[in-house]
Amino acid sequence: MTRTIDIPEPTRTAILALDIVPATSGAFVAGPPLAQRRVAVVTSAALHPRSAPPFLPGSAEYRALSADLPAGDLVMSHVSINYDRTGWQRDVNTIYPLDRLREMAADGVIAGITETHFSVMGSTDPATMRATAAAMAAHMHAERCSAVLLCPV
Repeated sequence: MTRTIDIPEPTRTAILALDIVPATSGAFVAGPPLAQRRVAVVTSAALHPRSAPPFLPGSAEYRALSADLPAGDLVMSHVSINYDRTGWQRDVNTIYPLDRLREMAADGVIAGITETHFSVMGSTDPATMRATAAAMAAHMHAERCSAVLLCPV
Protein backbone atom coordinates (compact mmCIF):
# COMPACT_ATOMS: atom_id res chain seq x y z
CA MET A 1 0.00 0.00 0.00
CA THR A 2 1.29 3.42 -0.90
CA ARG A 3 1.76 5.95 1.89
CA THR A 4 0.09 9.29 1.24
CA ILE A 5 3.40 11.11 1.64
CA ASP A 6 4.88 9.03 -1.19
CA ILE A 7 2.15 9.99 -3.69
CA PRO A 8 3.32 12.82 -5.95
CA GLU A 9 1.43 16.05 -6.39
CA PRO A 10 -1.22 16.83 -7.63
CA THR A 11 -2.57 13.33 -6.99
CA ARG A 12 -1.84 13.56 -3.24
CA THR A 13 -3.87 16.77 -2.88
CA ALA A 14 -6.77 15.30 -4.87
CA ILE A 15 -6.85 12.17 -2.71
CA LEU A 16 -6.70 14.11 0.54
CA ALA A 17 -9.56 16.36 -0.66
CA LEU A 18 -11.96 13.44 -1.26
CA ASP A 19 -15.02 13.39 0.96
CA ILE A 20 -14.79 9.85 2.34
CA VAL A 21 -17.39 8.54 4.76
CA PRO A 22 -15.76 6.42 7.48
CA ALA A 23 -16.66 2.74 7.32
CA THR A 24 -18.54 1.22 10.21
CA SER A 25 -17.96 -2.26 11.49
CA GLY A 26 -20.29 -5.03 10.46
CA ALA A 27 -22.21 -5.87 7.33
CA PHE A 28 -23.96 -3.17 5.30
CA VAL A 29 -27.05 -5.37 4.97
CA ALA A 30 -28.33 -8.54 6.58
CA GLY A 31 -28.46 -11.75 4.64
CA PRO A 32 -28.00 -15.50 4.63
CA PRO A 33 -24.87 -17.26 5.89
CA LEU A 34 -21.85 -17.14 3.58
CA ALA A 35 -22.38 -20.77 2.57
CA GLN A 36 -25.68 -19.73 0.98
CA ARG A 37 -24.37 -16.69 -0.91
CA ARG A 38 -23.61 -16.22 -4.61
CA VAL A 39 -20.61 -13.95 -4.92
CA ALA A 40 -19.67 -11.37 -7.56
CA VAL A 41 -16.32 -9.63 -7.86
CA VAL A 42 -15.89 -5.90 -8.40
CA THR A 43 -12.31 -4.87 -9.12
CA SER A 44 -10.93 -1.39 -9.68
CA ALA A 45 -8.13 -2.76 -11.89
CA ALA A 46 -9.76 -1.54 -15.13
CA LEU A 47 -9.83 -5.09 -16.49
CA HIS A 48 -11.40 -5.70 -19.86
CA PRO A 49 -11.31 -8.36 -22.56
CA ARG A 50 -8.37 -8.01 -24.93
CA SER A 51 -10.85 -7.30 -27.76
CA ALA A 52 -12.46 -4.33 -25.94
CA PRO A 53 -11.14 -0.76 -25.85
CA PRO A 54 -9.19 0.28 -22.74
CA PHE A 55 -10.62 2.35 -19.93
CA LEU A 56 -9.76 6.04 -20.10
CA PRO A 57 -8.25 7.72 -17.01
CA GLY A 58 -10.98 8.90 -14.65
CA SER A 59 -13.66 6.98 -16.55
CA ALA A 60 -16.84 6.29 -14.59
CA GLU A 61 -17.84 3.38 -16.84
CA TYR A 62 -17.77 -0.28 -15.91
CA ARG A 63 -17.11 -3.48 -17.81
CA ALA A 64 -19.07 -6.66 -17.27
CA LEU A 65 -16.76 -9.67 -17.29
CA SER A 66 -18.08 -13.15 -17.94
CA ALA A 67 -16.99 -15.72 -15.37
CA ASP A 68 -16.06 -17.91 -18.36
CA LEU A 69 -13.60 -15.37 -19.80
CA PRO A 70 -10.11 -16.95 -19.68
CA ALA A 71 -7.61 -15.00 -17.57
CA GLY A 72 -5.29 -14.83 -20.58
CA ASP A 73 -7.91 -12.78 -22.41
CA LEU A 74 -7.92 -10.05 -19.73
CA VAL A 75 -6.04 -6.79 -20.10
CA MET A 76 -5.47 -4.21 -17.35
CA SER A 77 -5.71 -0.62 -18.51
CA HIS A 78 -5.29 0.85 -15.01
CA VAL A 79 -1.96 2.64 -15.00
CA SER A 80 -0.63 4.37 -11.92
CA ILE A 81 2.79 5.15 -10.52
CA ASN A 82 1.24 4.14 -7.18
CA TYR A 83 0.50 0.54 -8.26
CA ASP A 84 2.98 -2.26 -8.86
CA ARG A 85 1.55 -4.51 -11.60
CA THR A 86 3.97 -7.38 -10.87
CA GLY A 87 1.53 -9.30 -8.66
CA TRP A 88 -1.28 -9.33 -11.23
CA GLN A 89 1.13 -10.30 -13.98
CA ARG A 90 2.11 -13.37 -11.95
CA ASP A 91 -1.35 -14.25 -10.65
CA VAL A 92 -4.60 -12.64 -11.80
CA ASN A 93 -6.18 -13.81 -8.52
CA THR A 94 -4.44 -10.95 -6.70
CA ILE A 95 -6.93 -8.53 -8.29
CA TYR A 96 -9.62 -10.82 -9.73
CA PRO A 97 -9.82 -13.93 -7.51
CA LEU A 98 -12.29 -16.10 -9.42
CA ASP A 99 -10.13 -19.21 -9.01
CA ARG A 100 -10.11 -18.78 -5.22
CA LEU A 101 -13.88 -18.21 -5.19
CA ARG A 102 -14.42 -21.34 -7.29
CA GLU A 103 -12.35 -23.28 -4.74
CA MET A 104 -14.44 -21.81 -1.91
CA ALA A 105 -17.61 -22.88 -3.74
CA ALA A 106 -16.24 -26.40 -4.24
CA ASP A 107 -15.47 -26.57 -0.51
CA GLY A 108 -18.96 -25.32 0.41
CA VAL A 109 -17.69 -22.08 1.94
CA ILE A 110 -19.85 -20.08 -0.50
CA ALA A 111 -22.81 -21.22 -2.59
CA GLY A 112 -21.17 -20.19 -5.86
CA ILE A 113 -20.21 -17.27 -8.07
CA THR A 114 -22.31 -15.20 -10.42
CA GLU A 115 -22.03 -15.50 -14.18
CA THR A 116 -20.89 -11.88 -14.46
CA HIS A 117 -18.31 -9.84 -12.55
CA PHE A 118 -17.33 -6.19 -12.90
CA SER A 119 -14.35 -3.93 -13.37
CA VAL A 120 -14.05 -0.18 -13.00
CA MET A 121 -11.17 2.26 -13.33
CA GLY A 122 -9.38 2.85 -10.04
CA SER A 123 -8.62 6.39 -8.86
CA THR A 124 -11.96 7.64 -10.18
CA ASP A 125 -13.85 10.20 -8.12
CA PRO A 126 -16.56 8.19 -6.30
CA ALA A 127 -19.04 11.05 -6.75
CA THR A 128 -19.05 10.35 -10.50
CA MET A 129 -19.77 6.63 -10.02
CA ARG A 130 -23.39 6.70 -8.76
CA ALA A 131 -24.95 5.64 -12.07
CA THR A 132 -22.23 3.02 -12.56
CA ALA A 133 -22.83 1.55 -9.10
CA ALA A 134 -26.60 1.47 -9.68
CA ALA A 135 -26.19 -0.29 -13.03
CA MET A 136 -23.81 -2.89 -11.60
CA ALA A 137 -26.12 -3.46 -8.61
CA ALA A 138 -29.10 -4.00 -10.93
CA HIS A 139 -27.12 -6.52 -12.96
CA MET A 140 -26.01 -8.35 -9.79
CA HIS A 141 -29.55 -8.39 -8.44
CA ALA A 142 -30.78 -9.96 -11.71
CA GLU A 143 -28.17 -12.74 -11.26
CA ARG A 144 -29.25 -13.36 -7.65
CA CYS A 145 -25.96 -12.08 -6.27
CA SER A 146 -26.01 -11.97 -2.49
CA ALA A 147 -22.40 -10.92 -1.72
CA VAL A 148 -19.79 -8.78 -3.43
CA LEU A 149 -16.04 -9.12 -3.07
CA LEU A 150 -14.47 -5.70 -3.61
CA CYS A 151 -10.90 -5.86 -4.96
CA PRO A 152 -9.43 -2.35 -4.93
CA VAL A 153 -6.26 -1.63 -6.86
